[in-house]
Amino acid sequence: MTTSATRPSGKMSRRGAGAGPTTYDFRKPIKLSRDHVRTLQIAFETYARSCGTLFTTRLRVISSVSLVSIEQLNYDEYVASLSNPTVIAVVSIDPLPGTVLMEMASSAVMTAIDHMLGGPGGAQPERPLTEVEMPLLRGLQERMLGELRYGFESLVDIHPKLKEIEYNAQFLRAHQPGDAVVIASFEMKIGTEECVASICLPFNTILPVLEKQETIELTPAERMVRENSLRNLTAGLSAAPIDVAVRFHPIRMRTDDIVDLRPGDVVPLGHPTSVPLEVTVNDTVFAHAVPGNQGARLACLVVPSPKEEERR
Repeated sequence: MTTSATRPSGKMSRRGAGAGPTTYDFRKPIKLSRDHVRTLQIAFETYARSCGTLFTTRLRVISSVSLVSIEQLNYDEYVASLSNPTVIAVVSIDPLPGTVLMEMASSAVMTAIDHMLGGPGGAQPERPLTEVEMPLLRGLQERMLGELRYGFESLVDIHPKLKEIEYNAQFLRAHQPGDAVVIASFEMKIGTEECVASICLPFNTILPVLEKQETIELTPAERMVRENSLRNLTAGLSAAPIDVAVRFHPIRMRTDDIVDLRPGDVVPLGHPTSVPLEVTVNDTVFAHAVPGNQGARLACLVVPSPKEEERR
């Protein structure tokens, strides 16, 4: 998987937007399925809506948070995509193992603190937080962790706890460089300030939770609905008409020979008389047959394929 470019601090950007095809990484054979992504999407969208409401009420300025993407990367790829400096909250999520990272652009953090102190927001200096500002940030992030717990309560009951705050991801060794992680990117707006924030989940931590969701027992009513749907689908597919063709081996002809063809011309075929014809559906060979007739109609008799004959 290709590494995302470094994001400018406090500016809007989207990972992978317009980047074209994504390279398959054979180092990561285990990947999130569509069902896994959909399950995470519901949890993170719930978190994003709650977090947007939190910002609006806590900062007293119109704010919004929306989910942009969910992707699987290696930890070193994620670190390389982050700006420097940035604000990274190191979080534990008991009872699950591992460390979660919550990243926000420094400019967005400074804007949030300015609003909490009664300021108008706008352009902010890029500097470390002071001893007065740090408790304000920790208080806001602890409220955000409460919204994260609410977003994930349908999957697992977690108890997020803020451990520390870092500014440079290069010095943060939360995971090994090659460890697989799940990255949720969010479009965050705080007043006029816009940026892309992210949450980094260890892949090995969240995968068992997602797989557990797939084995939830169905109620008798749900099981009956699913069985009826399967029967109806099978019956519908069994009765669906499809076009079946019986064909000789194709031949190659020059363009001018094709143009010169006239009614009555004879085109020799390269199909040996001892080889059966191919029975196809949508250009897929699924049987072999020999030509014949049934009364006045042309017909064919399905016979074993040449490979089956060789095995005998």
